[in-house]
Amino acid sequence: MESISKVLSTSFGGYSLEHILSAVITLLVCLLAVRLIMRAVEKLMGRIKQPNERLSRITVNFIKALLYLLTVIITAGALGLNTSSITAIASVLTLGLTLATQDIMSNVAGGLIILSTHPFSIGDVIESDGTVGTVRDISLNHTRIETADGQIILLPNRSLSGSKIINYTTLGRRRIVLTIGASYDAPTETVKNACLDAVSSTVGILDEPAPDVLLTAYGDNAIEYTVRCWASVADYWDARNHLNEALRESFAKYGVDIPYNHLNIHILDRA
Repeated sequence: MESISKVLSTSFGGYSLEHILSAVITLLVCLLAVRLIMRAVEKLMGRIKQPNERLSRITVNFIKALLYLLTVIITAGALGLNTSSITAIASVLTLGLTLATQDIMSNVAGGLIILSTHPFSIGDVIESDGTVGTVRDISLNHTRIETADGQIILLPNRSLSGSKIINYTTLGRRRIVLTIGASYDAPTETVKNACLDAVSSTVGILDEPAPDVLLTAYGDNAIEYTVRCWASVADYWDARNHLNEALRESFAKYGVDIPYNHLNIHILDRA
C-alpha cells in the first residue's frame, strides 16, 4: 500500500499521478456521456419531417460545444486546476450566447420536448389556446397546422409545449356545440324535443356520449338553447353543418319560431 501511495504521489510536470489518472478517467467518462447525449439528440432530430438543415446543424453544434466546454471544466477540476476563471469566462460566453439566441433556443427546446413526448403526430387534429387544426409539419422551431378554412398557422414550439393541448385524433371524437334561439311562446320541452329530433336525424352524430340540450340564457327576443353532441373527428364538420340544417327543419316541424331582429316602420299620412 505504501509503495502504491508513493507511485500515486509521483509528480509529473507539477501534477501528481493520482490527479492525472483521475483526470483521464473523468475525461473518458465525460466523452462517453457526450457521445450518448449527442446520439440521443441526433435520434430526436431524425424524427423531424422535412427538417430545417441549417437550424438542425446550428442546434447540434451548440449542444456539442456546450458539452465539450463542460467536459474541459470538469476534467480541469479533476486535475486539480483552479477552474474559477475558466468557469467565469465560460459562464459569460454562455450567457451572452443564450441571450442572443433566447427565442430560437426556447423554440428548439420546445421542439425537442414535443418530439420526445409525442403529444401529437403529423395528421392529428389538435387544439391549443383556441386554435384548432390539422398538424401538417413539426420542426424544431415551430409546428405548422392547417385550420378548417385552409389557413396555415405556425405555432412557436416554446408556447405550444407549455400550453394545454387537446388531441382530438387520439380522443377519437370531437364535441359539437351549437346555440340556437327559440321564441318565448314555445314550451321548453317542445324546443328540447325538436333539438333532439334534429340530432337523431343527422348522420355522423354518435349515440355515446349521449347528446343533450340545455336552456342556457334568456335574451331580449329569444330563449337561448345549447345543443351538445359528439361526432368522430373525420365526420365532425359534415355532421356540424348538417345538424345546423336539421335544426331549422325540426323547428319548423314542431312549430317553434326562431326570432330575429326586425324593424317595423309606420308611415303616417299627414295630409
